[in-house]
Amino acid sequence: MTRRLRNLLCAAALALPAVAPAALAQDTVKIGVVAEFSGPFADYGAQILGGMKTYLKLNGDVFGGKKIEIITRDTTGPSPDVAKRLAQELVTRDNIDILAGFGLTPNALAVAPVSAEGKKPMVIMNAATSVITTRSPYIVRLSHTLPQDTQPMAQWAAKNGIKRVFTLVSDFGPGIDSETTFVKAFKSAGGEIVDSVRTPLANPDFAPFLQRIKDSKPEAIFVFLPPGSQTIAFIKGYEERGLKQAGIRIIDTGDLTDDGTLQQMGDPTIGIINSFHYSAAHDSPENKAFLKAYVETNGTKLRPNFMACAGYDGMAAIAEALKKTGGSVDPDKFLAALRGMKLVSPRGNIMIDPDTRDIVQTVYIRRVEKIDGLLYNVEFDKYPDVKDPGK
Repeated sequence: MTRRLRNLLCAAALALPAVAPAALAQDTVKIGVVAEFSGPFADYGAQILGGMKTYLKLNGDVFGGKKIEIITRDTTGPSPDVAKRLAQELVTRDNIDILAGFGLTPNALAVAPVSAEGKKPMVIMNAATSVITTRSPYIVRLSHTLPQDTQPMAQWAAKNGIKRVFTLVSDFGPGIDSETTFVKAFKSAGGEIVDSVRTPLANPDFAPFLQRIKDSKPEAIFVFLPPGSQTIAFIKGYEERGLKQAGIRIIDTGDLTDDGTLQQMGDPTIGIINSFHYSAAHDSPENKAFLKAYVETNGTKLRPNFMACAGYDGMAAIAEALKKTGGSVDPDKFLAALRGMKLVSPRGNIMIDPDTRDIVQTVYIRRVEKIDGLLYNVEFDKYPDVKDPGK
């Protein structure tokens, strides 16, 4: 071997360690999941991430030649400043390719400018205020909007003999969206709104509101509250203050009777009518496969709910987009791959509207029933291909 050839081989060997990590990085797509993993909304992050992991268990973790890497960051609750800082760190320090997660609207809205300025695709897996997708051209939503779920409930109630309703909603974006949509649709169908109240997002005391409702003697209360401790407390107060015995029904979006907390609320929920886009009781091969894989992946601590389904579908949309782009995360190519995308979800057929980048899906009318000792939202009517009515 000549000295010149030996020197060339040594130079090539020395170069290899520097090349290999760069090549490896190019073969990975980093997803920064910003969500609530601790505090009173900790189940939101757990359900979203659980759904994403379930998709990867069933479908592998390489799409378009790129391996998926998930990096999680905890907002600890509705903390817009924290959410924005975490997203900025993910973009500038961790070099993520895609932002995802977002259980709560305030956090999603705070991160939207980071997506817009950094040209990072942002996949919403819960936050449901209508306006969110307008805040960055790189946002797509695979969950739902409150107007989308609410309008069918108002229409169904008016058609089924409910004429006088009191509305109670949580005082933040999704609650205001649901109240506005319900009032408009219910009045248009000939119904009467007896009164309306908005409760604090943090630690509300429902007692005075429930007494006010009871004194107003409506036929029904339309309710939107974020799932968790608030919904459990509301149902307890509704029962204790005798509203059920007074014949005042509850109608709601499925947030109130969320699959993840339904068992904890117990028998007082039986018979509640609600409108929503996903139920653990949805009867389809895709949902059965999802439920089985979710338990295998995440255990039995949480019953998978609509956030888990949206995490699953959000991961599915990312995977399909990567297949279409050949693994490219160029923001414009990636968004073009997402627009108009159709998927078969555990909830049914869904589509990403090419104009609004919001989801189009079936909204089901459900009744809480006990089946084999467990409570479920059982679907008995549906409104297919529902878009956000405000867009």
